[in-house]
Amino acid sequence: MRIDLHAHSTASDGTDTPGALMAAAVAAGLDVVALTDHDTTAGWEAAEDAVPPGLTLVPGAELSGRWHGAESSVGLHLLAYLFDPAHAPLAKELARVRRSRDLRSEKIVALLNADGIDVTVPEIRARAGGATVGRPHIAQALVRRGLVGSVDEAFAPEWLGRRYRLPKTDIDVFTAVRLVGEAGGVSVLAHPRAGRRGHIVPDALIARLAKAGMWGVEADHGDHTPGDREHVRALARDLGLRVTGSSDYHGTNKTVRLGAFTTGRDVYEDLVASATGAAPVRGA
Repeated sequence: MRIDLHAHSTASDGTDTPGALMAAAVAAGLDVVALTDHDTTAGWEAAEDAVPPGLTLVPGAELSGRWHGAESSVGLHLLAYLFDPAHAPLAKELARVRRSRDLRSEKIVALLNADGIDVTVPEIRARAGGATVGRPHIAQALVRRGLVGSVDEAFAPEWLGRRYRLPKTDIDVFTAVRLVGEAGGVSVLAHPRAGRRGHIVPDALIARLAKAGMWGVEADHGDHTPGDREHVRALARDLGLRVTGSSDYHGTNKTVRLGAFTTGRDVYEDLVASATGAAPVRGA
């Protein structure tokens, strides 16, 4: 089986609609694909309606988490699978993060406008198609203006990577692990050693998250070097965590393709058996 447990749609910052993502997964030769849009389950219904024969959908989300250490905080992402989307405490936290992201986008646009860059919030929201506006949507506006050549270039330090980067509200990561578990889901730490995205997640923090109930860790990812992958695998063995591999597909917003990295069948079957909040959706 070919299993990709990390993909995004237009419900957050991908460029494929949930339905188109299902078709793309089949074209990529996948047997299982997870929909893990940022802090939202808005794409679940459309994806479930579009699952073709031979494909299984794992409904999920990628949660924006943060660890508040003694001297600094670390932002990190938590993949949540097969949780109950109606679980009120988790749904409330996700809504709070989405509101923060919208407000941050408005402030970033204001900073760009102050520097004479003509992008507008209504234009960006219209292009986002109802999704919560994030930095990738602003990056697309910069590409359309011809100010940068690609979304990746828009995240350079002189643009959204630093000069026009503002913080957003995140969920305390230990709270996130607890809420996902209470909602019947399982949680996996996404790309923990993707240093170019920000901080590398300390091994000691991963150990604490494992004790708090985190189910697994993503080792095989395009932002991990071969050495990173081996490090994560060894740590997972020591901590009793499951190891996943995923593409983190975003459509044309990134160059990575569906199925670039995959998860083993035994891990997938363990994930399904461990979750009680929702079930995979198999195409008829």
